[in-house]
Amino acid sequence: MDLNILYEDEEILVVEKPVGIESQSARSFEPDMVSEVKKHINTLSPKQGEPYVGVIHRLDKPVGGVMVYAKTKGAAESLSSQVSKHQMEKIYYAVVCGKPVENFGAYVDYLWKDGKTNCSKIVDKGIKGAKLAELHYQVVENKNIGSEECCLTKIILKTGRHHQIRVQMAGHGTPLWGDRKYNPKVQKNTAAGNVALFAYSLSFFHPFTKKRLSFSVKPKGEVFEMFSLSGIA
Repeated sequence: MDLNILYEDEEILVVEKPVGIESQSARSFEPDMVSEVKKHINTLSPKQGEPYVGVIHRLDKPVGGVMVYAKTKGAAESLSSQVSKHQMEKIYYAVVCGKPVENFGAYVDYLWKDGKTNCSKIVDKGIKGAKLAELHYQVVENKNIGSEECCLTKIILKTGRHHQIRVQMAGHGTPLWGDRKYNPKVQKNTAAGNVALFAYSLSFFHPFTKKRLSFSVKPKGEVFEMFSLSGIA
């Protein structure tokens, strides 16, 4: 697998995760991003032994986009701290089925993860194990795909919960295109494509220079190409 590396130095590596690849070490023989990043580092410095690769955040397997990995423990601590303090800005694009009531807004919910089914759902505040989830959205473009109205939507993720965007958008009546887990219309459709969600942009402070860095990749996938994407760099 050829990595699309957006930035690299001694402390961090910013890369585009392809759709269909696990963002952390997989339990199977299929490729995963951590293994691929280690191979890359070993190619550059083969005599250093097993390289350190710190997983800072995750993307679901069917979701592609920008990710940052730490190459040292110090960098991992700094980046993880930024995540916990909500200093790392994550911007996604999604194609949702239906149209939100408002063209822009925010969803604040409590999500609970079912470990047995690997699914999450919106629950009442106070439920044991429920975690606060917040995102902001903006409708960029809407059009009909077949007989269904769909919207290209920009999403700024404020918290990083399990399947958060997929669960919240579905819970508020606009499930993601192609999402077999949370979109009832495609759950039984084996011909459905990948979930229409892409991690477009990632911004954070460099662990040591403290300079604000920002990286972006235009959304990829057949359903995204149905929209103009003209306003997306």
